[in-house]
Amino acid sequence: MEDYDVVVIGAGLGGLSAAALLAKSGFKVLICEHTDRGGGCCSSFEHEGFTFDIGASIVEMAWTIDDLFSRLGKRTSDYMEMIRIDPIYAFVTKEGERFTYPVDREATREVIARLSPDDAKAWDRFSKVGAEAIEEVFGAVMSTPMQGLLDATRITLSNPKFLRYMRYMVQSFESTLCSFFKDDRVRASMSMQSYYIGLPPALCPGYAAFLAYSEHEGIFYPRGGMISIPAGIYRLFKESGGEIRFGSTVRRVLLEGRKAIGVELADGTQIRSRIVLSNINAKVLYLELVGRENLPGWAIRAIESYEVSIPCPMIMLGLDQAPDLQAHHTICYGTMEEMNSAYFDYFKKGKLPEGGMMIICWPTHADPSLAPEGKHALNIVTLAPYRLAEGSWDQLKERYLDIMLDAVESRFHIQLRDHIVTAKVSTPLDFERALLHPQGAVYGLNNDLFSTAMFRPGLRSRVIQGLYLAGASTHFGGGVPTTIGSGIAVSGIIEKDYG
Repeated sequence: MEDYDVVVIGAGLGGLSAAALLAKSGFKVLICEHTDRGGGCCSSFEHEGFTFDIGASIVEMAWTIDDLFSRLGKRTSDYMEMIRIDPIYAFVTKEGERFTYPVDREATREVIARLSPDDAKAWDRFSKVGAEAIEEVFGAVMSTPMQGLLDATRITLSNPKFLRYMRYMVQSFESTLCSFFKDDRVRASMSMQSYYIGLPPALCPGYAAFLAYSEHEGIFYPRGGMISIPAGIYRLFKESGGEIRFGSTVRRVLLEGRKAIGVELADGTQIRSRIVLSNINAKVLYLELVGRENLPGWAIRAIESYEVSIPCPMIMLGLDQAPDLQAHHTICYGTMEEMNSAYFDYFKKGKLPEGGMMIICWPTHADPSLAPEGKHALNIVTLAPYRLAEGSWDQLKERYLDIMLDAVESRFHIQLRDHIVTAKVSTPLDFERALLHPQGAVYGLNNDLFSTAMFRPGLRSRVIQGLYLAGASTHFGGGVPTTIGSGIAVSGIIEKDYG
């Protein structure tokens, strides 16, 4: 006799979204969450009176959240307040140049025209292509199952426009941008988004280049911090009769042959279910919780072939006054080549970065309640390796803080040190310990061409009956809208299989 219809491993956005939809459809659902708050890489925590975000810092393509709540018969606004962010980005170059990109596309065109008149015309073409590519092609498949070649063929045939944009799946992010824009400053200003997929411009799939357009459809920040998104979904999940156990770490998936029949917790408790839905890293799921001994050789080789995604070390600062910034996100950068160099010359070689590029997130710009009155919260995010060529993260945490603050002040002329009242560094090792993400991976698995869409681990397991996946490790990858999309997609598959 099963205790539940569905046991969900992990309360990330994918697992929460699927759980809410399944509970609404009448399934008896339990979520087992390792931490005390959930949300995975879309969460927040309090430190000395300041609220800092973990991982995600903004919401793009927020219509995915609206789609989820609509499917649940509710309105997003009843469960969370989304603050519209404008401008999208501020930019600071090493030469001291500053400018911003507003949400309004015509206003952004005027900014680009001051940098390069030719690229202002290219912006018109880029926006037109991006609008259709995101809204009618790539965005449309975000919450659509992509289990294999058959699904991909069906989706392509049902939307002839898909073929028109397939070249952006096989082109790189860099080549896509360069096919539109010629000025180095303009190219670089739209290159940081490649790291939202977890790869440098040279390796990131070309479709991601249109994130630079999608943000002009509107970007948002949830009042109360990024944790307000999973908290809102969790509230609706409970209203539908769902149950969650925080502080419950799943040790293994229970099997009968190659059929999932429940989970065993770290304390030895066994929970039986018809369905197991995993929202954790797919490599951890298959190689540790299912176990190599329960997998065929081809499946072991397949899951081992995936690389985990980049980590995302973060520096959290509490300041005694507003920083000299102009937007929720400030991108400090040099050239596209330097963004590639950060990956190939530092990340891949195990070296600490020198601060040549970074994003500074200023959440109290949108929501002052995240800090004591008159004070501000700031996150500095860059790329750094999990394995260091010399030393360990525990040894070099303070050195990393000094390197990044030096870069902010000496390279980009933003003075912070004299106004810091508290500082906390979250390294890749800290992410791994706290969230059980292998190597601190924030996007689950690498998302290059051969690890995207139908090439990622399937929403329905190909080797274990009754086992399903959601979240960053499966279709369509890491990020707020994409992981919610995975939850929508997998819940549809489960309802079809068991409804």
